[in-house]
Amino acid sequence: MTSTTFLLVRHAAHDWLGRGFAGRLPGVDLNEEGRQQAKDLVQRLQGAPIDAIYCSPQPRTQQTAQPLATARQLPCAIEAAFDEIDFGDWMGRTFEEMRSLGAAWEQWVHHRSSAHPPGGEPFAGVSRRALAGLHRLRAAHPGQQVMVVSHGDVIKAVVATCLRASLDSLDSFEVAPASVTSLTLGPDWCKLHLLNGRSSLG
Repeated sequence: MTSTTFLLVRHAAHDWLGRGFAGRLPGVDLNEEGRQQAKDLVQRLQGAPIDAIYCSPQPRTQQTAQPLATARQLPCAIEAAFDEIDFGDWMGRTFEEMRSLGAAWEQWVHHRSSAHPPGGEPFAGVSRRALAGLHRLRAAHPGQQVMVVSHGDVIKAVVATCLRASLDSLDSFEVAPASVTSLTLGPDWCKLHLLNGRSSLG
């Protein structure tokens, strides 16, 4: 059966991390720490074959991929399936502001499978669109290894779905900035090899 291995990379650090829902806000670029993390990926992934690179439409994912794309002489294709969550009315709000919403915030934190930001997309849809994107790439890159640079909760949603875990359990594992998660995807199966890798990948 045709399968493809994916290196799911969370974008590197930016100034919104830990502060709130940057979402799809314009102008959210890597900070100095993030730019160094992006450069470090070149060495960390030196031993890993990469046949193609895809990024979310957000500039911070493309900035994360660019040093490696340049080193490997590979284009960085944009794929909307791996975009950040559409937070709707919550986009650009700090976590401190979100905590003041009470029940809506508690729903997001503890019941992600049914959470739906006002004016945005239901979280359950994030997993569906991201996995649909991976299956399209599986068909386009059979037997290859593909790097996808996306966002923390998007990668978490993919991992949880592949492991048949509830989307309500996302806070039970970490996907850090510039981390690498590796999985192989077949037509109707998925195997997780590495979660939240932050060292060299051979």
